[in-house]
Amino acid sequence: MHPGMVIVGAGEAGARAAFALREHGWSGPVTLVGEEPHAPYERPPLSKAALIGEAHPTPRYIVGEERFAGEGITHIADRIVTTIDRRLRHVGLNDGSTIAYDKLLLATGATPRRLPIPGADHPACVTLRRFEDALHLRERFRPDARIAVIGGGFIGLELAASARQRGSDVTILEALPRLLSRGVPPEIAEVVQERHLAAGVAILCGDGIAAIEDEGSGPVVRLAGGKRIEADLVVLGVGAVPSTTLAQSAGLAIDNGIAVDDRLRTSDEAIHAAGDCCSFPLPLYGGRRVRLESWRNAQEQGTHAARTMLGREDPFDAVPWFWSDQYELSLQVAGLVDEGRRAVRRDGPDGSFILFHLDDEGRLVAASGIGPGNLIARDIRLAEMLIARRARPDIAALADPATRLKSLLAA
Repeated sequence: MHPGMVIVGAGEAGARAAFALREHGWSGPVTLVGEEPHAPYERPPLSKAALIGEAHPTPRYIVGEERFAGEGITHIADRIVTTIDRRLRHVGLNDGSTIAYDKLLLATGATPRRLPIPGADHPACVTLRRFEDALHLRERFRPDARIAVIGGGFIGLELAASARQRGSDVTILEALPRLLSRGVPPEIAEVVQERHLAAGVAILCGDGIAAIEDEGSGPVVRLAGGKRIEADLVVLGVGAVPSTTLAQSAGLAIDNGIAVDDRLRTSDEAIHAAGDCCSFPLPLYGGRRVRLESWRNAQEQGTHAARTMLGREDPFDAVPWFWSDQYELSLQVAGLVDEGRRAVRRDGPDGSFILFHLDDEGRLVAASGIGPGNLIARDIRLAEMLIARRARPDIAALADPATRLKSLLAA
């Protein structure tokens, strides 16, 4: 039998890649290997709907097992790929079996970052990555439970909002001077902070974590400045680290993740990588190497990697896009905000607004916005299209709510 295509990691990127191989004409073997017992499922609901929905949650499956069978894709669940033999081109699994490959895709994702402090291994100090983690958090997010959330980024804030909506007493602890320091402008972070404060969340910024201690009644977070936060549960939301152990042991290049080129190829031409686990150059920003932990990036890279595995040579040049829902607010960012040198604000209804970020030459490099519901979604999408075109729109038109962004696309 032909060795075929093997994908390690049955998350968003891996699952999309498996079906994209079929959609683009590959008729040979496709094998998808995942560590979890489930069919591939969406991770974004884990910090939101799975925690606050009234019904008992179930995974939101990307695809069911019956679809794998229908497309002739072999899904091996609850198995870990432990080795890659690049010379013989096969992977070894923890059950002792091996699978030969013609091309290999690593979509191993990322794992929650742990804090290198005393007490970080306390049993009441937890993270969120898998569906079972969400079930555990849902059980612990009870009315009047004391929840300390370490980390004021996207995941920490989403978990804080969900815990508060379930009636818990919530304290957010952020070592940096403000919330959402990475990738979100201060104006938007301020709106998010005010909304959390209005919901009754306590927020402490600018003080690092010294230790997590056990005083019998539950964990106590001791801050570097001496303050002590008593809790029933400590949730770590301090980002994620790319899962590179397998790639590193195989001798592949590592650079803030598995290093790939603009076609998502690793340092071995037969091996590709996609999603949270890899860093890649973005032509849109002069080849700047980035690693993106986002749902849509995983989707798009999984699909693109499949095409590259089949011989396509077009570079991956998508505009980065992130979103976060907290309470009734939706925050969205298109592009990389830190590429901008000035911002132009456009106000919308019900307190919503969008910031357009321009570089020194007037090129639109990012757009960030916040507002209730879907108020900003359409304009962020149009801004994303302008960013992709490397447009230099008129500043006055950007700022004027009466000017339709669609008209700038046509200019």
